[in-house]
Amino acid sequence: MTLAPGLRSQLLIMVERSDTAEKIGSGDVPVLATPRLLALAEMATVKAVHAHLAPGETTVGTRVELVHLAPSPLGTHVQITTELTEVDGRRLVFGFEARDKQNVVGRGTIERVVVDRAKFLDRATRQ
Repeated sequence: MTLAPGLRSQLLIMVERSDTAEKIGSGDVPVLATPRLLALAEMATVKAVHAHLAPGETTVGTRVELVHLAPSPLGTHVQITTELTEVDGRRLVFGFEARDKQNVVGRGTIERVVVDRAKFLDRATRQ
């Protein structure tokens, strides 16, 4: 495993109807849904470390802190940037920020843990 602080990743999306609070059910307005913003931020964290994991390893989310600061209506381009800020054994901490052309849309931290995929799935299916 070659994980070290500083690994970065970016995603750029255009808000579509499927991304909205109205469609997801987290509200009734046609703007980027908070759960969708979180999913995008998590996707960026996965992307940041994927190539640096050993064969058979993956990461799973364990903790999230998210502040959704501004609405992003349909058609808005939103860029999500994430950076690995801390590595503590198998625990990874990321900071992220989402921006449109004018605003910081959201920011926060995501913690993930590196796990052996097969062992993790075995434990998950035994319950």
